[in-house]
Amino acid sequence: MSVDVVTFGCRLNAFESEVIAREAESAGLTDTIVINSCAVTNEAVAQARQSIRRLKRERPEVRIVVTGCAAQTQARMFADMAEVDRVVGNDDKMRGEAWRRARVAFDAAGFGIANEEKIAVADIMAVREMAPHLLEGFQKGLPRVFVQVQNGCDHRCTFCIIPYGRGNSRSVPMGAVVDQVRALLERGHAEIVLTGVDMTSYGADLPGAPKLGLLTKQILRHVPELKRLRISSIDQVEVDRDLLDVIADDERLMPHLHLSLQSGDDLILKRMKRRHSRDDAVQFCAQVRRLRPDIAFGADIIAGFPTETEEMFARSKDLVEACGLTFLHVFPYSPRPGTPAARMPQVSGEVIKQRAKRLRATGEAALQKRLASEIGATRQVLIESATQGRTEHFMPVAIAGETPGAVRTLAITGHDGARLTV
Repeated sequence: MSVDVVTFGCRLNAFESEVIAREAESAGLTDTIVINSCAVTNEAVAQARQSIRRLKRERPEVRIVVTGCAAQTQARMFADMAEVDRVVGNDDKMRGEAWRRARVAFDAAGFGIANEEKIAVADIMAVREMAPHLLEGFQKGLPRVFVQVQNGCDHRCTFCIIPYGRGNSRSVPMGAVVDQVRALLERGHAEIVLTGVDMTSYGADLPGAPKLGLLTKQILRHVPELKRLRISSIDQVEVDRDLLDVIADDERLMPHLHLSLQSGDDLILKRMKRRHSRDDAVQFCAQVRRLRPDIAFGADIIAGFPTETEEMFARSKDLVEACGLTFLHVFPYSPRPGTPAARMPQVSGEVIKQRAKRLRATGEAALQKRLASEIGATRQVLIESATQGRTEHFMPVAIAGETPGAVRTLAITGHDGARLTV
């Protein structure tokens, strides 16, 4: 074997794992498993550790390298694991030189590297620029692919460890993004998804400080053959006028937005150090729905944030209907070491678990409502595989015998509780 990459966490990690595999193999690494970790919850870190132990038991002959957000924020913990041979920083993982240094270290040391020598993690806060990564074989054969336009975050929400794993916000220049989109389209990918850590902070570090809305306009203007463009998770408080114009005026931007809402209670939002109120979220969704009436919203919401009472939780639960959410991503609150929220009065684990369950049930009811409302509609469905496609609104569709990559006009006749049927 050469290099296998095991990915935890977000879509951005999935994109970066492709870069890691390419760079590590080009550096000459062999018989290596790379764990691209996530730090967003304690459970995500625990899953990475469990995976490391299992993989080493199953394949004792391989070397294990850990990278990603958890490796950046908890490098010593991973280095102390006997199964781990090297810990690579979250910025260095995208650079071929880091993997060449790893190969040299392995060749020189054999097995039995000292813990202190395992760590190759630089100061992520010192990183100021971001290089574009065009992957010729990225998700080869898949109709939907990701283009990373931004990394890092300048904000400091009290629950979030990610800025310490990703560093400050930095952006890929617009011209480079347009070139990547055009190249991927020429290789046969039908749908492009723009992704990043804090997408709506895009451009603040670039000359002229272009915003996400201008980037989307440039892509759609300069790549007219692109038929389907998506935007991954955004912070609605930073959405600019240009992006609203694109939502209203260009059907090539898919009518689906995933919002970073986190809570529906104003006091909890303040304690989270979020920059919006409940009313801001509700008004934003209403504004966008006026511009694009068929829009589908997804959202992240945390259950059981420190000091959250039952009444506060009820306001988060009610936000699903108030904003007209369809897709809910529920995070049971998990205290991350070093964050302010970890020092606040905590809600009991059992209460967090129950609230997360109730919130997911509310989300499931909202999804069922949307599935039912789609019956009788005609949708443009991107065929993802022989058995599933996605509508413009990111609704899954059960299909059979179609060619992946095609976009088909299909009449929705029903649903099976999880997917639309045709």
